[in-house]
Amino acid sequence: MEPRIIGPGPYRATKLWNETIELFRSGMTQKKHRVHFKTYDRCFTATEAVEWLHELLQCNQNFGPEVTRGQTIQLLKKFLKNHVIEDVKGRWGKEDFEDNSSLYRFPPTSPLKPYPKRPQQRADPLPFLRWSDEESVTSHAYIPNSEMWYKRHSIAIGEVPACRLLYRRELTAANIEEIWKSRTLLRLQKIFGLDSLDEVMDIKQSNGKHVMHNVYNVNKQGIVVMEDRSKELPHWLLSAMKCLAKWPNCTEMKQPMYLGFERDVFRTIADYYGSLQEPLLTFPLFDVFVNILGLLQKKSVAIEALQVCCLLLPPENRRKLQLLMRMMARISFNREMPPLCDTAGNRALMVQTFSRSVLRSKEEVDLGELLSTKLVTFMMDNCQDILTVPTSYKNSVEDYVAHQRRVQIKYPGANIDSTLHPAFIKLQETKHEYEFQKLSQPQDPVKSALEEIINDTSMSSKEKKKKLKQFQRAHFQVYKERFPTPESEAAIFPEKTGLKSQLSFFTLKRPFQSFQRTRSFRM
Repeated sequence: MEPRIIGPGPYRATKLWNETIELFRSGMTQKKHRVHFKTYDRCFTATEAVEWLHELLQCNQNFGPEVTRGQTIQLLKKFLKNHVIEDVKGRWGKEDFEDNSSLYRFPPTSPLKPYPKRPQQRADPLPFLRWSDEESVTSHAYIPNSEMWYKRHSIAIGEVPACRLLYRRELTAANIEEIWKSRTLLRLQKIFGLDSLDEVMDIKQSNGKHVMHNVYNVNKQGIVVMEDRSKELPHWLLSAMKCLAKWPNCTEMKQPMYLGFERDVFRTIADYYGSLQEPLLTFPLFDVFVNILGLLQKKSVAIEALQVCCLLLPPENRRKLQLLMRMMARISFNREMPPLCDTAGNRALMVQTFSRSVLRSKEEVDLGELLSTKLVTFMMDNCQDILTVPTSYKNSVEDYVAHQRRVQIKYPGANIDSTLHPAFIKLQETKHEYEFQKLSQPQDPVKSALEEIINDTSMSSKEKKKKLKQFQRAHFQVYKERFPTPESEAAIFPEKTGLKSQLSFFTLKRPFQSFQRTRSFRM
């Protein structure tokens, strides 16, 4: 059985757990072992299980080469607790698995986790701002209602639907926050390629005010600035983080340097982040970030997903995350930094120390440590891009807010409104106004194709008639609606004004006279 990539979608952590169990059961070698003069068939030692599963996880793209042997042992402890494996005497239920020569085997069936059935929270789409009838204003400056005008133009452009000019209500701060929230969730849903985010996150816990703060309240380096100083990091912690980030040029630390000084500073920072009650990426967003792991094969897409998702964090969490990731990245790439640990390199130490402080589930997930390790490694390597506000996203939301503040044209029964600049109201009846009204309505693709044929000035009359005949045979009903009478069809072809027609014009202008014989001038 070959490992497969688990992409974004609901219950991704459960899917990874089940697939890992299936791969372990199908691939782990089982053979005969003899212990204390007793032989056991179809079993394996703890060390054999650690080595085989460690290699499997490192080669699996869902986890990656960052998985350590210690993390593999922790996973096998969870396997023993959940009865995925048992010892040769049939005992299980405790996390007392050790990397030694103890014998284990698979039970007849290893329990796969069922997918939880969440209550359908199919929330209605976030409503757009509406207008009230009292605030709407009907404008006759651009919708002439005179019978003479209708007779003159109905044949040329078809029936003009009645519409009215509507003014938006003044947007409140709550309205703007709701727009930022809805547009952020919509962009995230589009990146994931999901029909809904309901099974991945609780959208009701998202806060548009947090998004706006993370977008606008930043310093020159793009780091969030807190308005409430009580939520700021302690000054001693900021000094310690700057000391390691700028090592060896740490001028802010006034304490004397000594052998092992940098290790003590690092331990102080690790203790603070390890004592946090909630991870920086928050419990409600755990499933969202786990789903982003399924996008890591497409680096640019994963970075965009993390950019948008990190904007949903509370501002104090985003600030702590930005400062931590920058420090981790600088330490891991700083060749002048002495080893901060005897058993692991600085890069691996950063990930192992802070992964649980960044991402973990409220209820302990069996693969949580492996998943957080992979995500934190990716974020540390790309923190400069991930923890900045994407310009295209910011511009699109700002344009949408500006659109909501404009005057609108409202058609009866139409789902789409067209933006009309207030200065447009003062214009007189022109061809451009009528064209704007036509294009503003939702168009059927077939009707749009017909209009393109009609309005194509580069096409000769003969060719245009030929194409219209072909269209009439293919879409008779649409053609009949556009040209209900022969006169409306003939109106699109300009009449040729030849010499004969001009003579007829002058002749008809004189009153009709009876025929009179005249004398011949021939002799």
